[in-house]
This record gives sequence, structure tokens and C-alpha cells, in this order.
Amino acid sequence: MKIIRSVREMQIFAESERGRGRRIAFVPTMGYFHEGHLHLMREGRRRGDCLAVSIYVNPAQFAPTEDFEAYPRDFERDRRLAEEVGVEVIFSPDNREMYPEDYQTYVEVEGVTNNLCGISRPRFFRGVTTVCTKLFHIVKPHVAVFGRKDFQQFVTIKRMVQDLNMDIEVIGISTTREPDGLAMSSRNVYLNPGERESALSLSRSLNIANELYKKGERETALILREVRKFIAGHPYVQIDYAQICDTATMKDVPRIEGETVLALAVWIGKTRLIDNHVFGEPLDI
Repeated sequence: MKIIRSVREMQIFAESERGRGRRIAFVPTMGYFHEGHLHLMREGRRRGDCLAVSIYVNPAQFAPTEDFEAYPRDFERDRRLAEEVGVEVIFSPDNREMYPEDYQTYVEVEGVTNNLCGISRPRFFRGVTTVCTKLFHIVKPHVAVFGRKDFQQFVTIKRMVQDLNMDIEVIGISTTREPDGLAMSSRNVYLNPGERESALSLSRSLNIANELYKKGERETALILREVRKFIAGHPYVQIDYAQICDTATMKDVPRIEGETVLALAVWIGKTRLIDNHVFGEPLDI
């Protein structure tokens, strides 16, 4: 397995792989791997001849008050896990490679980023779309694999790739969960035992919403009332948002008609966690 730190070296490697007729599958990450990351890598391994992974904690998507400095990092552990699932190259640049002095160019996607995390984390999507655009130009993948736990991010990347005519297939993979239902996240390590128990309110509230949906309920206000009441009944929690949105536009809807997603962002103590469920899809929690 190769470790590449420089943009130019990664581009040369990618061009060589493409020249050999090899299909590059790419999983962009911020590292500190868990089983969810490894699941994406296995899917990439299945879809490509060369599996590339990036490890880069992107400062452009963090606000000054967020956890950029504290974000968990363990490169050697990540390297070992990546090698075990068949990764051929890790691209792990530093900030000087990605954002050199006097850097001035950013990519913004409008519309689908205006709601949910776009409200509570106003810098987030500009940072995500900018770094993904740069990574796509550096790694030159044929296919990029993303987790759908970050559902709005997945929709945003798909919209960007479509709007900018990028020749990349974007694949979304279902959320990987702990045995008790908690969505896997690198930030779960921040939770103390009491907070960890309260964090289960997210996935359990998705079950509540799904049961209402299966019984025929389509009014989003009623479903959201039950979801918020359940989550708010746990200690350490503060709801950032609990909304039901059209999956194409990410706008709130008054009724579930067509494909819609229940999206959650909840502070558990000082840790912000997200989860979601697309109504009509299986929910095994």
C-alpha cells in the first residue's frame, strides 16, 4: 500500500492507473476509521480495480467554535485498517498542500445546502464541496463512495457532480450502526457512558417515526412532534434540528409524498450527532 502526501504525486499515480485501464474507486475520509468507513472501502474495492482513500481533516468545513483541533486522529491505526481491507493508496496531504498561501477559490452549491446543517453550520458545505472538488481533481476517481448517514452532504455532492459535469459516479451507502443502533461516527468517542445512552434516542426516534409511517401517518408535524418529544425526554440532549425533507430539494415538506427523509442533528453534551431515515426504505434498528 502506498502513502502519498503530495498533490502532484497523487495525480501522477492516478494518471498511471488510468493509463493502465484501471478503474479508480475513491473513499474520501477525515480518518479515525470505524466499521462504517471500512464498509465504504469494501464497497469501493468491489466497484474498482484500484481503491484510493484520502485522510484529511479539512479545516475549511469547521467554524472557529467547532472541534477541528480536537477531532480524533490516529494515522497508524487508520493505515493498518485500510491495508486490511485492500486499500492500494492513501492520500494524506497537509494543509499547505491543500490550501497553499494566498488560496482564494471555493465551490458553493446552492439550494440543497440552504436547510438543516446549512443553517446551523454555515461554513460546512462550502468547505465540503471545495475539498471534494479538489480531491476529485487530485485522485481522479471513476467512482466515489459516500455514507448516507451524512444525507444532506451526499445529496450536495451528487448535485455538484451533476451540475459541474464531473465524470464521476457517486455511490451512497446505508448507515453502519453499532449493535444497539447508534450510527457509527468518529465523534462517538467523545461520549461519556451517560451521554452514550442518551445518544440512542436518535436511532430509537427514527423507529418511532417509521412505525407511525407504516401505520399510515403522513402528516410531518405529527411525526416530528413525537420524535422531538422522545428525544427531549433524555438527559444531556439539545435538539439542533429534527425535520422531514424532500430528498431531492432538501426542503421541508408538510406531508410525506414522494421520497422524503427524516433528518436529525442533536447535541449530546458537547457532541453533535446526526442520523436519518428515508421513509419507505428498510429500517433495521
